[in-house]
Order: sequence, then C-alpha cells, then structure tokens
Amino acid sequence: MKLIRFYKDDVLTPGIICKDCSNTAVDCSSFGEDWNEPFFENDGLERLLAFLMENRANLPESKLDEVKLAPAVARPSKIVCIGLNYALHAKESGMEPPSEPVVFFKSTSAWSGPNDDIVIPRKSEKSDWEVELAVVIGKKAKYVSEENALDYVAGYAVHNDLSERAWQIEMGGQWVKGKSADTFAPFGPYMATTDEITDPNNLNLWLKLNGEKIQDSTTADFIFNVQHVISYLSEFMTLLPGDVISTGTPAGVGLGFKPPVYLKAGDVVELGIDGLGIQKQTAVKEA
Repeated sequence: MKLIRFYKDDVLTPGIICKDCSNTAVDCSSFGEDWNEPFFENDGLERLLAFLMENRANLPESKLDEVKLAPAVARPSKIVCIGLNYALHAKESGMEPPSEPVVFFKSTSAWSGPNDDIVIPRKSEKSDWEVELAVVIGKKAKYVSEENALDYVAGYAVHNDLSERAWQIEMGGQWVKGKSADTFAPFGPYMATTDEITDPNNLNLWLKLNGEKIQDSTTADFIFNVQHVISYLSEFMTLLPGDVISTGTPAGVGLGFKPPVYLKAGDVVELGIDGLGIQKQTAVKEA
C-alpha cells in the first residue's frame, strides 16, 4: 500500500493511493484513524488492508494532482537522523567516513508536506538541501538484531533533510538547531509499505535544483545500511511505532560546492527515490 494524508475541504484526511490508478487519492477517513503511533502500534496496516477489501468500492476518490498533500504519516514522536552515511558526502563535507553511525535529532515541529514551501528562516544565509531515504518504524523496537531489523519497518518514504549549515556547523554545539526550522522536514508524497520495496539498500535517489540534477546516487553506497542503523539505534533508545529514521544524504549538497551554493527565495527543489515518488518545493524567505 501507499499511505497518504491530504486536505479535503481544508480537513486533514488519511488515505491511500489507488493501486490501479496512481493519480487517484482514496479517502479512508471512514476507517476512523490517522496514520500515527497508535495506528502502527495496533496492527493498523493489517486492519486497514482488511477494511479496504471490504469497503474499497464505496470510498470517495479525488484526483491526486487536485489535492494538497500533507506529510504521509502523522508527526512522529521523534525524527532520528544519520549523518555522513555516504562516503562521497563525507568527503565533500571535508570529514572522514565515520566508524559508527553519526546520530542527531530533528525537531518534529519541522514536519512538512512534500510540496509545501521551504521557508528560509529570517537569519539564515546557508540553508541547504538533502535528499534522504526515510524509514518508518512499524512496531516498538529495542535491542533489535540486524537479522530481524526489517521486521520492525512499516514502510519507506522520501525526506528532504533541510539544513542551515551556519547554525549546524559554525555555531558549535549540536546539529539539531541547524536541522529543525519550520518546514525543514518535507515527508512524502506517500509512505510505501515494505511489500512495495524489494531492497531499501539498493534504491536510486536524486535531487534537482532549478531543473539541474545535483544529487544522483544509490542507497547501495550506504556506509551503514538500513538494518545496521535500526539495530544500532535500538541499543540506545526505544524506537516507537511511527518514528522516522532519516538515513543520510549522498554527495551534491550545497555545502559541498566550491564555492558553496545555498537556497534563495524562488529556488525550486525537486527530489525523488525509485518507488517512493517525487517532492517539489519552492523556497521562500520568512517575513
């Protein structure tokens, strides 16, 4: 399944993308739940599938390109990010490839729809882009082995891990303050369940800035694959259903250009991952 959330008459509506018509948003509000922690924790995907088998013919539909998409899942309890997880990105950042995953958090208030405007903060001069594979946790995970790690995944999505580089790097302290501005976590357009993705460690991902492709790589270049990251994180914290892990970005971020290139008002960012759809955002300056 492909889970979506969209606005219908200004009301946030949980839904799916029609299996037989990729441009159709199916309204699942009569299921009675949002795609959130209680949903995932209580076998929501299985219950939703049973609901669809019984009720699909009677569910309202909308054209996908005529609705405003919200983040594909509800705001999670935490967004856990992995830094420097592609060797070439570490190199362009002037850093050695890490010997173990670099972990940081992103504020959940950054949660944003896949096509919402990127709001460049008032004092920002170095806002940057990062196409990333996001992993959505499907059940509570603690002390998980790598061998069993994918059993804890509900699905996958595209995430733009936007970053303010001066705040992240130059000001000292933790990275979180450079990662957490409002709108700095566009998520979607949909969450694909695990049956839709054969191998999360072998997906092409890309990003265009004003029509020019500047990130173009594959998750086969991960330093730490999805299984390792889930297992590693579960040693230090309980991963809750609906939590999101963002697995790092490949080379091609603005910081890596010589001289660096950063977002400015009017820039258009497009990004996508094979099997997980495409986002498109326009940068605007905060008033």
